[in-house]
Amino acid sequence: MGRLLFGPDGKPGFWEGTIWSSECSQRFLDPYSLSHLAHGLIFYFLLWSNANRLSLSIPIRYLIAVAAEAAWELLENSPLIIDRYREATISLGYCGDSILNSLSDLLMMSLGFILAWKIRPWISLSLLFAMESACALAYRDNLTLNVIMLIHPVDAIKSWQMGGH
Repeated sequence: MGRLLFGPDGKPGFWEGTIWSSECSQRFLDPYSLSHLAHGLIFYFLLWSNANRLSLSIPIRYLIAVAAEAAWELLENSPLIIDRYREATISLGYCGDSILNSLSDLLMMSLGFILAWKIRPWISLSLLFAMESACALAYRDNLTLNVIMLIHPVDAIKSWQMGGH
């Protein structure tokens, strides 16, 4: 789909902390990396809650989670979702992820999945709540708001989010 390894400027980088920057989603990590960590926690819980019924081992659940995250990365970087982000969310200049950032997103989901596997469910839930709260406070965006704005945009949310810029 024409994605570049390091983004349009061709420069590798480890962290971009500004969601309003054109470098966001181009570096290895950015504030949205926490959303992908949250994907791992959520995928683990969803697959764990159905594991006995479907006879799914941990490795199979992990492969399903990786496949789901990879599918999302492909969809997220398609013109359909890029245009939707620009139209409905605060990501007005979003141009898709660099390959480096997409690979990092897969890694972050994997870390979330493994973390959820190793810790107690209430700790996973607490971590998810803490990450969502911290991102909402620090960036006026998080996984929950992102999903709401992609599916059914709310003008009041977008207004609040834009107030931070």
